[in-house]
Amino acid sequence: MLDRDGYRPNVGIIIVNHRNQVFWGKRVREHSWQFPQGGIKPGESPEQAMYRELMEEVGLAPNQVEILGRTRDWLRYDVPTNWVRREWRGTYKGQKQIWFLLRLTGRDSDVSLRRTSHPEFDAWRWSEYWSPLDSVIEFKRRVYEAALSELTRFLEETPLRQTRNANAPRD
Repeated sequence: MLDRDGYRPNVGIIIVNHRNQVFWGKRVREHSWQFPQGGIKPGESPEQAMYRELMEEVGLAPNQVEILGRTRDWLRYDVPTNWVRREWRGTYKGQKQIWFLLRLTGRDSDVSLRRTSHPEFDAWRWSEYWSPLDSVIEFKRRVYEAALSELTRFLEETPLRQTRNANAPRD
């Protein structure tokens, strides 16, 4: 399902622990890491899609997380043409995403990457809030930065509200 501009509706999920570190998942049989994300099915709200993807990719149920916030608007990224399936070229541009910030209220051991027969991730770790920007694939970087920047206001820790540039002058 694409919108008229060629973007597939999607949700992105940033999960934080009690130290405001983010869940960072390694894609199956690849050396790339990313946040959980997935398509919104017809008739599904972004929140419903988020909970479905959360269970499918991370193995967490709604009662094991708390929604802290979500982006106000869609964030878009274009997928490089060489990554697009041949039959989609010319119509598919990329993803438009609503991002959710969740707090894990359960335990680390509640994470189960093998909840489905087609797992998305084969490893995961907690990372510092801004560190994904240094390792996410280039074409997603701008959207990741926009999502992290917008959603940081929902966290209690003041240091995260500052720029990620540690050398920037402070008030």
